[in-house]
Parts: sequence; structure tokens; C-alpha cells
Amino acid sequence: MPADHAPRLQDCNCFAIRSAARHVSQFYDQFLVPVGLRATQFPILATLKQLGPLTINALAKELVMDRTTLTRNIQPLERDGWIRIRAIPSDRRAKELHLTAAGENRLRAAVKAWMRAQAQFERSFGLEHAVELRTLLLSVVSNDFTLTRQSADR
Repeated sequence: MPADHAPRLQDCNCFAIRSAARHVSQFYDQFLVPVGLRATQFPILATLKQLGPLTINALAKELVMDRTTLTRNIQPLERDGWIRIRAIPSDRRAKELHLTAAGENRLRAAVKAWMRAQAQFERSFGLEHAVELRTLLLSVVSNDFTLTRQSADR
């Protein structure tokens, strides 16, 4: 395609993935908001429950999020007492996130809502398609997409 012709949005992988992510997030939010969480916050609590306390950097890496986005998402969780942020004694600059008892209770309620969202998504989209979609998307996440300065300039 000549450089002076704008690509069609429907041909852009990034646009398609981000649009789908927003669409699915809005769907899951409908189920999670009544229990006080958003689809962006649920995996934070679930990951802390599964893996235990993590530094902000480690959690960001685990969730494939940039640190600033994660920080925005954890602020209401800390405010509501569902997570606690502590300095690490060996490195006062590093912060570690801990799931509180109140956070575990909130997560239990959220898991029920998440399970309803998951079931509805799989009924609507089809279980086989949902499994295939997760597999494909997780393979995208595991791909390095190594970018050199030369390939970015082309």
C-alpha cells in the first residue's frame, strides 16, 4: 500500500484487538460494577490472591500493564481497603501490594459475578470460539514482537 493512502481501520490488528478488549471489558463491567469492581480491577485482586504479595512492577508485568495504568487502577482498591501498599524494608523505593481480608471478601463476591459474565460470554460467543479466542490472545501476549529501530522506521 502506498504510504500516502490511509489504512482502513478494519485492517489494523491493534484497532481490532483494542476495540474487542473495550467491548468485552464493558460487558464484564456490567456484572462486576454491582459488587464495586471494574473489569480492570478484578484481575489485580485475583492475581494477588493467587500469587500473594507482589511489587507494583511485578504485578504490572504479570498483568501485562504499564506501571502508570496499574497505579491508577490500584488507587481505589487501596482507598476502599481491599489492598494495602507497603514499602519493602530492604528497598524503601519499592512498594509491595497485599490483598486485605476485606479485599478477599470483595474478591469472593466478584468471582460470583465474574462467573456469570464468563458463562454469558461463552453462551453468546460459543464455548469453542471462546476457548480458541483465549488461546490466540494468550499466544499474542507471549510473542515478543521484538522491535528494532530499523523496523520501526520502515
